[in-house]
Amino acid sequence: MSSDAWLRGLPLAVLTMSVVAVPVLLLEPEGLPRMRNLENELRGVEDENAELDRNIAKLRVDVKNLRENPTTVERIAREQLGLVRKSEVVFQFDRK
Repeated sequence: MSSDAWLRGLPLAVLTMSVVAVPVLLLEPEGLPRMRNLENELRGVEDENAELDRNIAKLRVDVKNLRENPTTVERIAREQLGLVRKSEVVFQFDRK
């Protein structure tokens, strides 16, 4: 076979190999099914990241309020810690 004929046959050989190899590679477990699973996993991670971003934004607002708004600090001290001002009188009743 001369080098001229070999060069003309090379594209046909590559095309033939591609026609056979591409479907095999796409349909094997590490091919197209894996890609679909990874895409689904990526969507799940993106959704989780979006939820975390929303939580971070809310926490930033909370931190800003705690730093800049004394009323917020007082409300938390009263509700969560049960603190009262020195001038206030506290009455406790039995729950029966």
